[in-house]
Amino acid sequence: MLDFIKRFITEERAQGVTEYALALGVIIIATIALISTFSGSIQTAWTNRTNGLGTSVVNATAPVP
Repeated sequence: MLDFIKRFITEERAQGVTEYALALGVIIIATIALISTFSGSIQTAWTNRTNGLGTSVVNATAPVP
């Protein structure tokens, strides 16, 4: 098992995997930061949309006098 780890570290393929892992980590951190920053406005927009849809459904199913 130790030989496998040594071989993996010295191979060039391991460098590519490490670079992809670092890039993925940066993308994940940026996504979390954006969601945290805009969470209030996203929640407000979501609430407004769902309230609008709820009103439309109620109006569509109301009996016509």
